This record gives sequence, structure tokens and C-alpha cells, in this order.
Amino acid sequence: QSEYSLWTREVESDSLLACRELGIGFVPYSPLGRGFLTGAIARPDDLAENDWRRVNPRFSAENFDANWALVDAVRPIAQRLSMTPAQLALAWLLAQGADIVPIPGTRSVGRLEENAAAASIELPAEALCELNAAIEAISIQGTRYPAIAMSTVNR
Repeated sequence: QSEYSLWTREVESDSLLACRELGIGFVPYSPLGRGFLTGAIARPDDLAENDWRRVNPRFSAENFDANWALVDAVRPIAQRLSMTPAQLALAWLLAQGADIVPIPGTRSVGRLEENAAAASIELPAEALCELNAAIEAISIQGTRYPAIAMSTVNR
């Protein structure tokens, strides 16, 4: 499994291509960017004291605001299309190919239903173009994990 989302796209140039060449489905984890892409975490202090994301560089105080630009880009598109930011993030991921089956983590039945509803969303081409342009314009700050954990990624 590999991480793949609006803010983690490295797999597009390596493991996703390899899976496609071999006819293997791709099952990405963290398609909602560890909850960040839902827009529900408005600042690092929203995380519980014992939440591991507090040590995640992307959620750090020095990177959070820069990364929030992605949520700022997603929200109006989601609103215009009458869906939640989470549904837009999942629908975007599903639009990347029929061979992609994301596994978002959920903590409630309501969130499970919200996430499942994304499977029936077909994003209009213009929305995909707009979202892709927004993603390209934003430079995500911070690594996916603290340095010690990053040394084990893709090994």
C-alpha cells in the first residue's frame, strides 16, 4: 500500500505506473491526508495532545498555514458541486483510474456514509481541471512523516 491523495502524489510517477503495467489494482491509504483535506482541522491545536499528527511535519505550526492553501482551494469547488471537501478529495482520487480503490479511515457511521457517497460522484471535466491546476499551484510543506519514519518509506 502507498499513500495517495491531493497532497501526496509521488506514486503517480512510480508505484502506480508499475501497478498499471502489471495489471494490479492500487489501494492507497490516507486519501484524506490524515483528515487534513476534510477541512475539519483548522489549526494544529485542534489535534488532541496525544494525536500523532502533532509530530507530523505537515501539521506543524510552521507548515500548517502554507498547506491550508490546499483546503482553501478545495472548499469552494466542493461547495459549488454540492459535496463536502472529503467527498471531492475522494472523487478526485477515484477519477484518477478505475484501478484505484482508496481506503479512508473513518471514526463514525456518518463519515463512513459521507465517504462511501463519493464512489457515486463523477466529477465534471472542468472541475477536475480546476482542481488539478490548484494542486499544481500549491507547494505542500513538510514531509509525510517525521525524519526517522521517512527513512523507511518505500523500502
